[in-house]
Amino acid sequence: MTTVQKAPATRRARVGGMSRFQTVLRGVVLALGAVVFLFPFYYMVVGALQTKPDPTLAGAFPNPSNLSFDNFVNVNERIDLVSGLVNSGIFTGGVLLCTVVFGVLVGYALAMLEWRGRKATFALVLLVQVIPFQLLQIPLYVLIARDYGLADTHLGMILPFAINSTAVIIFRQYFLQLPKELFEAARIDGAGELRLLWSVALPLVRPALVTAVLLTFIGPWNEFLWPFLITKDASLQPLAVSLANYISTVAASTDNPFGAILAGAVVLAAPVVVLFIVFQRYFVSNELGSGVKG
Repeated sequence: MTTVQKAPATRRARVGGMSRFQTVLRGVVLALGAVVFLFPFYYMVVGALQTKPDPTLAGAFPNPSNLSFDNFVNVNERIDLVSGLVNSGIFTGGVLLCTVVFGVLVGYALAMLEWRGRKATFALVLLVQVIPFQLLQIPLYVLIARDYGLADTHLGMILPFAINSTAVIIFRQYFLQLPKELFEAARIDGAGELRLLWSVALPLVRPALVTAVLLTFIGPWNEFLWPFLITKDASLQPLAVSLANYISTVAASTDNPFGAILAGAVVLAAPVVVLFIVFQRYFVSNELGSGVKG
């Protein structure tokens, strides 16, 4: 009788031991993965703060006396970092606004409305994905700079990125996952399509909004070729363009070219990292079926 009682306890201990082992192992693996992922960012920040360059692996653990903000000061003396950040904010903010507005409208129409040519339109959206943007830059430049007269303007930078086919696909796929019963009930109550979109659909696709914003933000924020084509006015150029010009023409003449380049990279990457940290919790999908009874 005693043996029968001890066997389950032993089994439970083994199961508990395996569970603790798996938990520890998972924690170790995740910690190592985090270190590998974060080390380049850490090395970039440390390199940007070094007064004297040390590109070796030992430079990842520098002497505190060798750390200063001189590299950031040198960059700011040659290019106005604040002005570049403002221009990048205007350019990227305009692209984000257009992407979200048009992406939501087109995605909702492709997913929830019945109209002739819907499948063909979605096929064209998919086709756009295989066309590199670089292939369209010359005709777009002629159209916007010569025909529209929008050279040296922020609007001329924004227009080619106003509609993002990737965002359209993301919104369409999320809208397709929404319970149809919610929309049918709202239509019975007399809600129009815009009311359905604003009050029913958008609150349920918050992860799609955040995903589209983050994916769209990275593109125009790091874009330097198109804004450089549209404007040669340094006061209108986004930070990525100013840094590209700085690295190619000025950085080599500084006392610490390695640190100056990394300092510019830190300034350019910081808003992206902050944006991801702020919004990463919204990547967890909502329970879309929670609003349906039964």
